[in-house]
Amino acid sequence: MKEAVAEGFWVFGYGSLMWKPGFAFEEQATARLLGRHRRLCVVSRHHRGSAERPGLVMGLDRGGSCRGVAYRVPAEAAADTLAYLDEREIAHYPVYRRAVLPVVLDGGRRVAAVTYVVDRADPDYAGHLTVEQQAAIVASARGLSGDNRDYLASTVRHIHALGLSDRRLEAVLHALGERL
Repeated sequence: MKEAVAEGFWVFGYGSLMWKPGFAFEEQATARLLGRHRRLCVVSRHHRGSAERPGLVMGLDRGGSCRGVAYRVPAEAAADTLAYLDEREIAHYPVYRRAVLPVVLDGGRRVAAVTYVVDRADPDYAGHLTVEQQAAIVASARGLSGDNRDYLASTVRHIHALGLSDRRLEAVLHALGERL
């Protein structure tokens, strides 16, 4: 990672990083990550839930593929951006592990990107919940960053704005009575 910090690097966002990156970047592109898929599989007791009523946030789980947004971070912002991302993604969610994985940008260019994947052995990994279980959790959870329902709806809206879809997340929104 030292080399990447010295030269700048790519970040792959698949949840709120798509619509609220929170760091400076010099390039943005729609991208595909192979071997991982987006899933509501991380217990949130901070940003989108509480200790009393945990919520669910996105995680990159094994298998499949995921479309999201890749951001090119310039060298001069690399160290601060990496520290910011680790604080944002890992400090309140130790279920995440930083990884550098290959992504394919629209147009076919392949780059290595920093992203955060779930550790299935962590107690905050929620696993494969049914659509109904996910909807029941999301419906009533609220954390420091707002309602869990709003987080899910914002993520789906931004996926659609990219011209993409995510039928798993859309099914949870439908179960909540939300219109797409």
